Amino acid sequence: MDIKQILYQKRMAKNFTSRKEDYSQWYNEIVIKADLADYSAVRGSMVIKPYGYAIWEMMQAALDKKFKDTGHVNAYFPLFIPKSFFSKEAKHVEGFAKECAVVTHYRLKNDETGVVVDPDAKLEEELIVRPTSETIIWDTYKKWVQSWRDLPILVNQWANVVRWEMRTRLFLRTSEFLWQEGHTAHATRLEAEEEAKKMLGVYTDFAENFMAMPVLQGIKTENERFAGALETYCIEALMQDGKALQAGTSHFLGQNFAKAFDVKFLSKENKLEYVWATSWGVSTRLMGALIMTHSDDSGLVLPPKLAPFQVVIVPIYRKEEEKITVIEKGKQIKAELERVGIRVKLDDRDTQKPGFKFAEWEFKGVPLRIAIGPRDITNNTVELARRDTLTKSVTDMEGLREQVLDLLDEIQNNLFAKALDFRNTHTTVVNSWDEFKDVLENKGGFIMAHWDGTSETEEQIKAETKATIRSIPLDYDNSEEGVCVYSGKPSKGRVVFAKSY
Repeated sequence: MDIKQILYQKRMAKNFTSRKEDYSQWYNEIVIKADLADYSAVRGSMVIKPYGYAIWEMMQAALDKKFKDTGHVNAYFPLFIPKSFFSKEAKHVEGFAKECAVVTHYRLKNDETGVVVDPDAKLEEELIVRPTSETIIWDTYKKWVQSWRDLPILVNQWANVVRWEMRTRLFLRTSEFLWQEGHTAHATRLEAEEEAKKMLGVYTDFAENFMAMPVLQGIKTENERFAGALETYCIEALMQDGKALQAGTSHFLGQNFAKAFDVKFLSKENKLEYVWATSWGVSTRLMGALIMTHSDDSGLVLPPKLAPFQVVIVPIYRKEEEKITVIEKGKQIKAELERVGIRVKLDDRDTQKPGFKFAEWEFKGVPLRIAIGPRDITNNTVELARRDTLTKSVTDMEGLREQVLDLLDEIQNNLFAKALDFRNTHTTVVNSWDEFKDVLENKGGFIMAHWDGTSETEEQIKAETKATIRSIPLDYDNSEEGVCVYSGKPSKGRVVFAKSY
């Protein structure tokens, strides 16, 4: 490390809050300083910058392939939804009523004060800016479904949604965000339930094998269930500050929306029946989860499978006559790595010194850095620096491609193992209310505790501690019985409590 890199890193450290100092501020500074997103002129909405959007595109590509591999196809439905559609499913509208943005007029005009809303352009029926698409989609499915031959419908859409938030944080909670939402229609209850569980598995596989983020699978309580669903399956991840984050949900909707929008089909038995439904989705909230699962006090840390650049090559030279030779060798290494599908950035900017580049790409989380200078060319070596361990080594250029491939796999696996170890050491089994409060206050993380199964107890625990039931384990019915830590009443099994985002 040269003196300029040392000085740059010291300057960054001075201007960068550590996790221990202020975890929330640490997170905000990573998002801004790593060029992931920025605040916009619209309150509660964000600008996703090119580097941040590139990560989201990597997520999209991996998920989109998984959806298509399981038989789903993409479509697109309107951003605006007639207000009357929400009135057809009472629980659904109740769940979103306080978060809806409403369009009331369709035209502006100029007057002496400037641009104003034209009072003569009032809509006959207000339009809701999409908070989720069940209503508009099921109104459409009514046209698509007549008989069992039209089922199943396995549709996904990539879209933006608006949920009017008062307290926002970049990626984690914004008034407008990006997501995918799957909406499927089935002939039988069993098919729909299997679909909801299948997509939970898809999300779990993506979280663990691409994001390197271990998750707990489970079911939401009635209080936490998606509005209009009979069952909500979820994956929950644990962030480094000991708070849980809901990383994805898959809903079994039963026949609620089919009945609300009168979507029936003629069965094989020649009977008219209502369709069975699911919906499922993940959003740009996963960007926040990625940051908080892996990043450290040196900045962003990215798992190789989702990094826009898996490798950055930094040429080092002092004399102008060395420049052409070193950059040319960098281009050769770049081409060699790209031949096996590695995403590579050659940073040949003249405007910044190598030390600055080292620190910059380290802060932006690039998994592997290759430094090459005149001496390396003479010795036929390069310097490799790993972002996950912040360690460096010198290696021969011979066999570099295979070594980089192995290192990227090793980094991916190491990040998952590190996150899993954190979750395991921050998952605590408790048997009393005093123990529950002590762990929540002094350690945080997931708390496995008995619950009596009532909404009343769930709400009282939340009111007293701000902890919620993150999920009911999938094996809950076969788990040990006990006594609720709060009420002392009989409990069928332990559930997962935590404070959350």
